[in-house]
Amino acid sequence: MKNKNISEITPKAIILGILLSMILGAANAYLGLFAGMTVSASIPAAIISMSILRIFKNSNILENNIVQTAASAGESLAAGVIFTVPALVLMGYWTNFDYFEIFKIACLGGIIGVLFTIPLRRALIVEKKLLFPEGLATAEILKVGHNKKIDGGMKILFISSLIGGLMKFSQEALTLWYSAINGATRIGNSIFGFGCSLSPALIGVGYIIGRNISILVFIGGLLSWIIAIPIYSYIYPIQGDSLETAWYIWNTKIRYLGVGAMLVGGIWSLFSLINPIINGIKSSIVSIKRTDISEIPLEEKDVSIKYVGWLLIACTIPLFMLYLDIINSYLISGLLTIIMLIFGFLFSAVASYMAGTVGSSNNPISGVTIATILFSSLLLLLILGAGSTEGAVAAILIGSVVCCAAAIGGDNLQDLKTGYIVGATPWKQQVMQIIGTISAALSLGFVLQVLHSAYVIGEGLKAPQATLMQSVAEGVFNGSLPWNMVYFGMLIGVIIIILDIYQKKKNSSFRLPVLAVAVGIYLPIELSTPIFIGGILSSLTNKYNSNNRGILFASGLITGEALIGILLAVPIFISGNPGWWPNFNNYNFIGLVLFILMILYFYNFTKKYL
Repeated sequence: MKNKNISEITPKAIILGILLSMILGAANAYLGLFAGMTVSASIPAAIISMSILRIFKNSNILENNIVQTAASAGESLAAGVIFTVPALVLMGYWTNFDYFEIFKIACLGGIIGVLFTIPLRRALIVEKKLLFPEGLATAEILKVGHNKKIDGGMKILFISSLIGGLMKFSQEALTLWYSAINGATRIGNSIFGFGCSLSPALIGVGYIIGRNISILVFIGGLLSWIIAIPIYSYIYPIQGDSLETAWYIWNTKIRYLGVGAMLVGGIWSLFSLINPIINGIKSSIVSIKRTDISEIPLEEKDVSIKYVGWLLIACTIPLFMLYLDIINSYLISGLLTIIMLIFGFLFSAVASYMAGTVGSSNNPISGVTIATILFSSLLLLLILGAGSTEGAVAAILIGSVVCCAAAIGGDNLQDLKTGYIVGATPWKQQVMQIIGTISAALSLGFVLQVLHSAYVIGEGLKAPQATLMQSVAEGVFNGSLPWNMVYFGMLIGVIIIILDIYQKKKNSSFRLPVLAVAVGIYLPIELSTPIFIGGILSSLTNKYNSNNRGILFASGLITGEALIGILLAVPIFISGNPGWWPNFNNYNFIGLVLFILMILYFYNFTKKYL
């Protein structure tokens, strides 16, 4: 039993949690638009929180936990927003990002995700005792920080953030070198392509997700660029520049292999987890009904189911009105709302379970969102007919709410696992999760517009996940979706699942989660390569990585590059002039040299902390 006199929700914890939620949400928004992947912010949020709260008297571990709970909500909500909402601009429904609509989608979707996962806490954390690896790591850091100062934690974050920020500034503002090195060659009619982004942030992403996942992402990239594109170009020869042709084939055909694989992966995740989730929910509800609230220890008190129900109704009504504005039919809008609620709950549960098994950074949010959008699109196709622009928009809006709910749901359970270990009060964490969600929702619309004005989302920032969602929704209605590639991708997904089952029976430590390979198929090879390098670096330095210092360094690379990317966008947004910064562009070799030196420094820096 924890000390009931220890404060958890304090004014300074609320203020710090709100600020970190906004900052980390903005940083992850940039990273997701750039790389198509996001990472968990719980660990760096915990470190930053401890460092700041030490300035004040009477700060404690539960207060630190409350701050990281709110802060991590911003990072998770950013993933839900940037994976889907930019598709509305890409398909021309919006010319610019609608701030209030984004706030509505993000805020309501995120709160629904918190509400849906409140009954899951007892089922997945207390009874099933899922690991929640990142939640466990965060708890250990909080305990170490509470009992003993984490030596050099902030120093590591500062140094790595400075490295990531300076390299981003040199490349993006001064244009001293190109952002990536790539090329392609022909052997007969077959075109082989390869590339590598010179991004420190992607090295950090690879380091955090680890060797196994990064290898699988890279394998997915090789399947696209070393196998699929050469085969397609051999069967259907296309003249022209090799690199441009490779990009054209990948963009119009091959990336849909990733769509099919993601679809299979999302469905597989749902069916493999549905029984334990249902059983866990049943036991949770039974436990709530049978227990006298007054007798429940503080460590076991969730937000009341009664309040959950009322808040859910309050969130559902404005979402119904959102669909009504598009479809202009009460019946269809009601149906879409029901679909949103069903998928929102199911995939919030799936995301929570997956966060408990593989962690938040490896959570298949994009896969379940694709499944939602594809199902919604096919249903709306039957109702509205082919060629409906409203149908594609409505499908994206359903997917965006579900994506936000699933992203927050997984993060909520991860944070509750941390709280369970350190003795926090669940309902207070759930309240702070909602506060963090609202805070991030207030800033994300503005961040997206600033980034769009500066870089143009879909061009300077590729927004791979949002582009995928757009392609799936529009492809269903205009008949342009290359179903043969989707079917081949689904076959690849099935094969990978069979191989993973085989690995599981062998009790192998190297598993094959299908969604990791699917993401690699869909991402450009130039993004998969540095992620792979980061994963190998993680493996090489694992024995030196005491107290997650390597993870801190990787987090700093991501944070530094992302924040500089946002800061550089501000003067462009204000001036309306993308060429505001001086342009040198004559020293491309410097970028490659510094990129290699940065990797070597990362390796040696981590080795120093034995």
